[in-house]
Amino acid sequence: MKTITIEGHLRTEHGKKAARQIRSQENVPGVIYGGAQEVNFYASAKAFKPLVYTGEFQQAEVTVDGKKYNCILKDLQFDKVNDSLIHVDLLELVGDKKVVATIPIKFVGTSVGVRGGGKMITKLTALKVKALPKDLAESINVDVTNLDLNGNIRVEDVKVDGMEILNSPRIPIASVVLTRQLKQEEASAAKDEKKK
Repeated sequence: MKTITIEGHLRTEHGKKAARQIRSQENVPGVIYGGAQEVNFYASAKAFKPLVYTGEFQQAEVTVDGKKYNCILKDLQFDKVNDSLIHVDLLELVGDKKVVATIPIKFVGTSVGVRGGGKMITKLTALKVKALPKDLAESINVDVTNLDLNGNIRVEDVKVDGMEILNSPRIPIASVVLTRQLKQEEASAAKDEKKK
């Protein structure tokens, strides 16, 4: 799994005034929780960019006062006016402690329904999972090769070693629908059948 390294600094002052001061220096305050203790820190806004502005699921290695924390992104807050990042919540990965994470879906293969002229509609782009840190992955591969016209792949069809999928099992992830052209071809074929 891809890891982003962030150099953080321990926050000594708390409250709105201190947070404003941190932001005025192009830094973003954050908190690391889930480990032995909660760590309040701040880091350069630029350091968070590869972690925040991506569709990928990745790990962050944050160094605060010489101590390293392996984390995943849990929550973000943006300024309502200028859309800049104003706060980051990170969850520390502890070896034997399961975490809940949202992992992107990666579709693999070409569906038989698409090859037959259908169109694949993606209904879910990520799955919520519960797993030990060692079992977390950048993405969850979903094979769509056998997905036929008017077919669905549901959450219950996805099996991933070491991860418990928390989404409702009946939710469709992807389906293949008839395209307008295919519908017209079928309709004209049906008319021709009637004429015979």
